[in-house]
Amino acid sequence: MAASTRVQVISLYKMMLTESKKFPSYNYRTYALRRIRDAFRANRTVEDPKTVERLMVEGQQTLALIQRQVAIGKMYETQKIVVE
Repeated sequence: MAASTRVQVISLYKMMLTESKKFPSYNYRTYALRRIRDAFRANRTVEDPKTVERLMVEGQQTLALIQRQVAIGKMYETQKIVVE
């Protein structure tokens, strides 16, 4: 993987984690964090540039989805549970 691609992947990873931490619901927050970490770990060894590009596009779409869901979750916030 090229150095610039590696930087982009790490940047996307950090942005996804940061956005996921904004979920108002504990369950959604922990689920999103776990899914992001697992997906990046599973694809850690991918070297093919086309596959990396496809995964980057999927990651950017997922980031947009997370941002939308966080905004919606904040509009309809519920009471905090004991775990939070």
